[in-house]
This record gives sequence, C-alpha cells and structure tokens, in this order.
Amino acid sequence: MADVRATVWGDGAVSAVFVHGIFSWGSDELYGFGNQRPLAEEFRLVMMDRRGHGASPDIEGGDYEVDADDIIALLGDGAHLVAHSYGGAGAMLAAARRPDLVWSLTLIQPGTLRPAAGHPVVDQALERARAGTAGLPAEMTPEEYLRASTEGIGMPVPPATPERLRAVRTAMRERPCWDADIPLDPLAEAPWPKLMISGTWEDAPELYRRYAGEPLIAAAEFIADRIGARYLRVPGYYPQVQQPGLVNDALRALWREARPEQK
Repeated sequence: MADVRATVWGDGAVSAVFVHGIFSWGSDELYGFGNQRPLAEEFRLVMMDRRGHGASPDIEGGDYEVDADDIIALLGDGAHLVAHSYGGAGAMLAAARRPDLVWSLTLIQPGTLRPAAGHPVVDQALERARAGTAGLPAEMTPEEYLRASTEGIGMPVPPATPERLRAVRTAMRERPCWDADIPLDPLAEAPWPKLMISGTWEDAPELYRRYAGEPLIAAAEFIADRIGARYLRVPGYYPQVQQPGLVNDALRALWREARPEQK
C-alpha cells in the first residue's frame, strides 16, 4: 500500500501530527487544520491527508484502522498528536497501540460514541445510527451530500472542486467511526498529558445540536474523564475552524508543557 501523504509546515525541533475529519484534508482552512498554521512559528506541523483525501492515495472508503497504522508511521520517533472528528478514532487507536511515540494527545470532538455507551444521550444516538436513521440518504450525489453536510449545519458550502468531491466520496463510504471499539485503558495509563476540546453548540441549528452536538458533548465528557484529559469547551461547534485562536493557544500551552525530554 502506498504511503500516506502529509503537508509539513515549520522546522521546529518538536513535531505535531494532525489528523483531520471528513470531506477535508490536513491543510484545508475550511474544515481541516489550515487555521493552525501559526503554530508552525514554533513547532513542526505534520498535516496528514487521510487516504482518499488530499494528496494521499485512494481507498475504497475511510477506515480508522488504516488511519491508525498511517498515524503511527507519521509519528516517527515521537510527536504530539491532534485529531478531529473521524480522525479521532484512528488517533486514539494509534496512541493506545504506541504510547511510546506520543508526547501529548488532543482530541477535538472525536466522533467515537461507542466508548461512552451507557450514557442515555449516547445510547439514543447509537440506536439511531445503527438503525440507519442518523445519516444522509444513500442515493445522494457527492455534490448533494456536501451541501447537506455543510449548509444544513450552518457552515459555509465549499466549492465543489475535484479535491473536495473526492474527499466527500470517501466520507460517503467510510467505516462508521461512531461504532469504533476504542480501548481507553492504555490512554488512561499513558503518562503524557491529554486535552479534549469541544464546542458549546448553543448557536447550532436545533436538530443538528440535538442529534449530533449533544451526543458528541456527552461522549467527549465521558472520554475526557475516563482517560484523565483536561476538558476545554469553546463557543461554536467546529472548534479549530470557528475558534482558531482559542484552540491554538491551548495547543501551544500543552506542547510547551509536554516537552519530549520529560518523557
């Protein structure tokens, strides 16, 4: 299998690997981590393109297990790890399998609901998803899926470029990250610091907040408590895009605290 690709910003001695969510790529300013580029003034940023996204090779559909292997390869001899949405599943698996390569773990609204099963809001979301009533109609075109997934939640609709539509097609066939079986014990036992970031969601469209935001917040709270992560909530519902200053400040502070030589 061909190697996954990444955009690298900065030449600092300390590296951080970023793992994006759906219908985006690492350096994407609209839905990826393009707004985190100012951190390259101090750190070396490795903006991963998950398979089927950006410059990385094609894959039949997104798969967090494949992502985990790719993330481990990108960590090299060690790096900070940051992941959003779908990327959170692969990042958590990678960190659980190779904690020796991780200097800190930041999860931004990970789409992993199954670890918080037992919480009423999460259980309802899992039931809807498993019944096939949580997603968008399967007969949608990539263009329709992109519009419904952005305009419908109050976010800007990006131009339907070939790059964007390729990422959307991958997302439409992805393995569901909400049902990923993530082992939390290795993350809880890891000595490095962890940070969970989620939005407050009060300004999100009502149905989006109820059916997506509330389960994501409940899962984030549960996972943060379970693995011993600090929990930061910021206004909005797409933290690194809507509140890049707050997110960047939190990452910068975390990385300065978690120096590799302290491992």
